[in-house]
Amino acid sequence: MTDALRDILFDIGPATVAVSGGVDSMTLAVLAHRSLGRNNVTMMHAASAAVPAEATQRVRHWAAAENWDLRVIDAGELSDEKYRSNPLNRCFFCKGNLYGTISDLTDRQILSGANTDDLGEYRPGLDAARQYSVRHPYLEARIDKGGVRALARALGLGDLSDLPASPCLSSRVETLIRIEPETLQAIHAVENLVSDRLSPRTVRCRIRQAGIVVELDAGSLNAADAIERSALTASIARLLPQALAGKTIAFAPYRNGSAFVGDKQ
Repeated sequence: MTDALRDILFDIGPATVAVSGGVDSMTLAVLAHRSLGRNNVTMMHAASAAVPAEATQRVRHWAAAENWDLRVIDAGELSDEKYRSNPLNRCFFCKGNLYGTISDLTDRQILSGANTDDLGEYRPGLDAARQYSVRHPYLEARIDKGGVRALARALGLGDLSDLPASPCLSSRVETLIRIEPETLQAIHAVENLVSDRLSPRTVRCRIRQAGIVVELDAGSLNAADAIERSALTASIARLLPQALAGKTIAFAPYRNGSAFVGDKQ
C-alpha cells in the first residue's frame, strides 16, 4: 500500500497538499513530505470559522514536527453568498473556494485526501475538485479509511491514526439554514462542553429548523441520565447566540449527516 502510494506521488512530482487537519489529509501530507522532500511539497491549510481551532493547531503542530512548508490561508468561503445560503451542494462552493484559492497561489499539482469510502456518500466537493484537476492519491491507489488509518500507524503518527472523523462545522447546519460565523462558534462551543462533561466517542451539535439536537454515540447517550441532560441543556442554552435563543434543545443518537435534507451526507 505504502509503495503504491509512493509510486503515485513520485509520478505526480512537485505538489501542494490541501490539509484540513483530519487523518486523511494529514497522513497524505506526511507521506508526501517524507517521500518527495520539503522543496517539492507545499501544504496549504484553510483556517476559518468553519474549521475547529483544534484542527488548525494540529496542522501547525505537525508542520513544526515534520518541517513542512506550510501556508495557512483564507479560502474566502464565508464571503461567498452561494456557500452562506447553505444549499444541498454547499460543499461544492466550499471546495471550489478552497481549490480556487490554492490554484491562485501555486502552479503545482493539488492533492486531496479523499479515500474510497468517500465515493459511497454524497460529495459535491469532488465535483469542485474535478474543475481544478485535483488528484486524489488514495483513490488512485484504491485505499479506504481503514487503509488510511493503517498507513498512519505504519508511519508512526501515534494518536493521529485514531483521530475521529470531524467534518467542518458547517456540516452540522441543516440545509437552507444560513451559515453564520456566530452559529459555527456556538456549535463548536457546545460540542466542547458536551465532550468535557460526558467524554463521548462522538458528538455533533445539529442546528435544524425544528430546534437544536445534540447527537451522541449510543453508549454516551444512554449513560446521560435525566439530571445530567437537564443540566447540559441549561448550559447549552447559555452558549447560543441571539439568533438561536429560545430554540428547543434535545438529545438523540448520532447519525451520519443527519442535518441534511434527505440525509444525503
